[in-house]
Amino acid sequence: MDLDKGPGVRDPASRRGSRDGMRTGAATRAAHEVRNRERFDALAGHNPLLRVDGLCAGYGAKEVLHGIDLRLGAGQLLCITGPGGSGKSTLLHSIFGLAEVSSGRVEIGGRNVTRLGPNAKLRDAGIAYVLHDSSLFPELTVEQNLWLGGYLRGRDRDARRATEQVFERYPALAARRNDPARVLGDGECRLLEIARAIVMHPRVLLVDEPSTALDPNVARAIFAMLDDLRSSEHLSVVMVESNAERGLEAADIGCVVRAGEIAAVGTGAELLGDAALNPFCPSS
Repeated sequence: MDLDKGPGVRDPASRRGSRDGMRTGAATRAAHEVRNRERFDALAGHNPLLRVDGLCAGYGAKEVLHGIDLRLGAGQLLCITGPGGSGKSTLLHSIFGLAEVSSGRVEIGGRNVTRLGPNAKLRDAGIAYVLHDSSLFPELTVEQNLWLGGYLRGRDRDARRATEQVFERYPALAARRNDPARVLGDGECRLLEIARAIVMHPRVLLVDEPSTALDPNVARAIFAMLDDLRSSEHLSVVMVESNAERGLEAADIGCVVRAGEIAAVGTGAELLGDAALNPFCPSS
């Protein structure tokens, strides 16, 4: 210990080491972000339907997301997973216009839609959002809730025809068409919420925690519904799913979010099978 120096005084070599460490950390982070973007580009193709670049967003003075990049092609399903409080739902909120975006860009089909509000995101950009919390009208019937999907998109004339198409595709909902939404089970409510989004004819569907608190058989029915929409309607789906194993098994692309940043990107199988990417591993 150098007794000539007062407490807390650092020598020049120590300061240089600190600066070098900061530069090394920044360079490592930048290289990680580049690798993530390259992996997204490889999985989503060179002309993605959804493109998110450098998204920083949050609520008021609190920034939750710190430079998020995403890519998703038409007809693909992206599963976003990670620990609680990592910013997964905020990412969906930011894409849909429910969070405050401080910087970055959201594009749909090459169009910048970053600053559009939720109504314009739905009507003009074709983004529909199935929230974590129920958004059904409990006293309206199943059929009336589906009609509202068409009305929200501003296509009143198409709403009833689209509703009948949903009933043809999903007989379980057709059997409950005249029942008020309040008598449905949790799984039936989730199916109805996704079906109402279909009536809106979106290009991109955002779904927050589709299987939370559901029986495994019901959860499988939800994922089967999303898979059907991908294959038959060429719908692109961005799904937040805390049950990483269940969500990644269904995904074309998966990503792990930690502390408001993308920690890992890959196919669903890669994230589940590679110990270096597995979301169940603690962050280093």
